[in-house]
Amino acid sequence: MVCRMKDSKITIADVADALHVSKTTVSRAISGKGRISDETRQRVLSYIEATDFKPNVIAKGLAQKKTYNIALVIPGDCNLVDMPFFQNSMQGICEEASANDYDVMLVPVTGRHSENLERMIANKKVDGVILSRSLVKDTNAAFLKEEKIPFVMMGTSRDAKILQVDNNHRAGCCALVGRILNSGIARIGLIGGSKNYVVNRTRKQGYEDAFLAVGIEQNAALCIENCDSVEKVVSATEKLVRADVGAIVCMDDFVCSVVLQVLAEKKIQVPQQMQIASFYDSTLLKHAKPAVTSLWFDDRALGVLTCKILLQYIQGIKVESKTLLGYELVIRESTLF
Repeated sequence: MVCRMKDSKITIADVADALHVSKTTVSRAISGKGRISDETRQRVLSYIEATDFKPNVIAKGLAQKKTYNIALVIPGDCNLVDMPFFQNSMQGICEEASANDYDVMLVPVTGRHSENLERMIANKKVDGVILSRSLVKDTNAAFLKEEKIPFVMMGTSRDAKILQVDNNHRAGCCALVGRILNSGIARIGLIGGSKNYVVNRTRKQGYEDAFLAVGIEQNAALCIENCDSVEKVVSATEKLVRADVGAIVCMDDFVCSVVLQVLAEKKIQVPQQMQIASFYDSTLLKHAKPAVTSLWFDDRALGVLTCKILLQYIQGIKVESKTLLGYELVIRESTLF
């Protein structure tokens, strides 16, 4: 039986002294590397378990040539609208990292300015990287590939060689638009944000898939993209109203909140005169009146799985090249189906 004071801190040297072995032997038993007998390794590991010994992360990292840090790259230009997604996914990432004795270092990058990430990689401060936003022209992904740094894209990339974990936006958007089409509305407008974000292109594909599935020709003039400001969303909404659409689907909650405001100012009743739905549900739409039919994704679970796959990849464990999580279609008062 091993006894020790509750608040005492046991070091590798203490373990070595107690078992009459060298500190090198203890380090090898902890790391799983180096030549020691199975019997000795088991003695060390049993003692560690009995004493609840936790090796110093820095010492452990030096022994295994790891930093026990991962970088989470977030857009430096993200605004209040983006925050629910980043907060929820970041929570999942941090929980999974902590459970594996890893710390998460936040690295903000803006546009093509990636000095923060490049400096961190140059100084060998992390074992791997999570990219939290996928871009059509992704200089960060290209840089990490060139430097041969383990990384995972929390999103979708057209590069099949990049590890990817994402919500199944395409299938979800197809299901939502399909429900509207099946309710008898064929003229459905779409308002979307920047085409430089892969997620927006993926959502548009889901919109197009729904028309193909029911054999209805899509009117390209009713699909308005690159609405990345309030003014552009207002203009797009007014255009679709003039085009006499029966429903407007919005690529995200920001677009949806502006559309609802425009319709309210024009005294257009939702859903009686215009049905509204959003491809993303967040707290931004929580108090919308009427409540908005939307797609809900578990962003925290997305963060957990992305971090788990990155850590497995760092350890040399074979992982799936692309993983998609499910969605929930939440029917609310803004639609009639």
